[in-house]
Amino acid sequence: MTSPPEHAVDALTPWPDTVAWRPVSPKLITVELITRVVWVVVLLAALAVGWALWPYWLWPAGMAVVVAYAIWRSFVTVRAVRAWGYAERDQDLLVKHGLLIRRLSIVPYARMQFVDVTAGPLERAFGLATVQLHTAAAASDAKVPGLPPGEASRLRDRLTALGEDRAEGL
Repeated sequence: MTSPPEHAVDALTPWPDTVAWRPVSPKLITVELITRVVWVVVLLAALAVGWALWPYWLWPAGMAVVVAYAIWRSFVTVRAVRAWGYAERDQDLLVKHGLLIRRLSIVPYARMQFVDVTAGPLERAFGLATVQLHTAAAASDAKVPGLPPGEASRLRDRLTALGEDRAEGL
């Protein structure tokens, strides 16, 4: 019978001492919460209209469920945004996120085909942008949300330059 190694390495953090993780902006929490509030208001309005047209005790119960779920998801959102991070290494970009199901994406610069920088109206209002990496394999695309525009531009330019240096990518 073999014993487990004393310092077992977690598969999702294979280089804990060599990677300097960069977090996304805390402003992303506000953007996500505003988006949630808008959806909750729309759902509550729909349920209120249903209740007004056909009074039945399930309509208020549905409203209570929507509110309870929104409150729970808001707490989860705060933690989920804090779980996002990215790290730049010599040959690849690492992106991590997730609470219950954690995900670590490693995207080699040589495999990148193009890099998108996007910002919706709410993101722009809070001075944020999202960097989306595209590779040949659709499942390996990674994104880094909640970056200040200057950092998003810097990351886009660096990834583009590194991809071109590798002669296979961008």
